[in-house]
Amino acid sequence: MRLANKVAVITGAGSGMGKSMAEIFSREGAKVVLADISGQQNEVAAAIGESAVPVQCNVADEGDVQRMIATAEEKFGRLDIMVNNAGFGGGMAPLHEQTTESWDRVHSVNIRGVFFGMKYGIISMLKRGGGGAIVNVGSASGVVGWKHHSIYGAAKAGVHQMTKAAALDYADNNIRVNAIAPGTMWTGLVEASKTHATPPPGQPTLPGIPLNRWGLASDIANAALYLASDEAAYVTGVILPVDGGYCIGFSGMGAENPGMADVNRG
Repeated sequence: MRLANKVAVITGAGSGMGKSMAEIFSREGAKVVLADISGQQNEVAAAIGESAVPVQCNVADEGDVQRMIATAEEKFGRLDIMVNNAGFGGGMAPLHEQTTESWDRVHSVNIRGVFFGMKYGIISMLKRGGGGAIVNVGSASGVVGWKHHSIYGAAKAGVHQMTKAAALDYADNNIRVNAIAPGTMWTGLVEASKTHATPPPGQPTLPGIPLNRWGLASDIANAALYLASDEAAYVTGVILPVDGGYCIGFSGMGAENPGMADVNRG
């Protein structure tokens, strides 16, 4: 019960990493508000039970995010943990072929949405005197370069820098702000993209990654659990790669690299 008596909001909670976070957080004692734009958050909340409340939310819409935070306060009385997980990869192309529309769409969710989640989550924590944990989901593409992902990488690098600055802004209020940088993740979007074959049973292998496998949603959820818990009470401003050693072993594998941001969500 590492999150006993804690209240958490998780965005992108309808599938993939967000769903895994919701399940693990609730199992560890947290009450959870599950936000998603898809409607799938309703099924996830129903499976968890009375400790979970679903919310329809477009994280790029400021009003939606304010209502999401208000739901946590109204249903559970407070907010202790804000997990900004919602995001998507966008299309792969050289920079000169990227469109203004793609820039606006990717950034509206991946960095504008994180800004709103941080802003209103922190306001809620400050209202009750401070204390709390913010966990943002960045990307390995915000740490190293991924070919054909200039727009997505720029957004995720921005998330990392916002994380570091906010960690300093709110250290005096005992609000910790950290981020996870997922690498090559096996989520529903991998299969949907038809870019890679379905992996074999068990741990799916992935040549080129030092640990020789795809990351799983549970790998990210367990990292989020640590950063959200009191076990990380002396940790703030950290960008934690959860990537099987990809960033430290990066050798510029190119556009064919299965770690491309399109498949980093699910």
